[in-house]
Amino acid sequence: MLRVTKLTDYATVVLTVLASRPGDVLSASELAERAGLEAPTVAKVLKPLAQGGLVEGFRGANGGYRLARDADAIGLIEIVEAMEGPLGMTECSLHGGACTIEDQCGVRANWRHINDVVVAALRSVTLAQMLAPPAPAAPPDPRRIDLRLANA
Repeated sequence: MLRVTKLTDYATVVLTVLASRPGDVLSASELAERAGLEAPTVAKVLKPLAQGGLVEGFRGANGGYRLARDADAIGLIEIVEAMEGPLGMTECSLHGGACTIEDQCGVRANWRHINDVVVAALRSVTLAQMLAPPAPAAPPDPRRIDLRLANA
């Protein structure tokens, strides 16, 4: 199964709390309470989020964290990459030379294309959009496949 880690999910929750209060500086304990998470978990996600330039930290009695920029300028891909590193569906999606069958592999180009589609989808959704309730979706047409695979 393909999924983001729990910490990435929790990081998104913490960021939506900050996004719901633009400009406010919230302590880690306030964030934990508002997010419904344990304080050590929140502290654990704030470090890579700060390193990734998504939150700013402030020290002192009134210290805490706030978004480094507007929520509509933060794509989900940035959150995933801050928490997990570059997205790679397969090892060869990121690093050439890591696979013994790379030279004769017939699916590598298609996995890279799929990787690019997933990255584009995560880039197209912003943190601000995560605050809004999802729009009702039309039922998918089971006969339609939107993905086009590259020729090998």
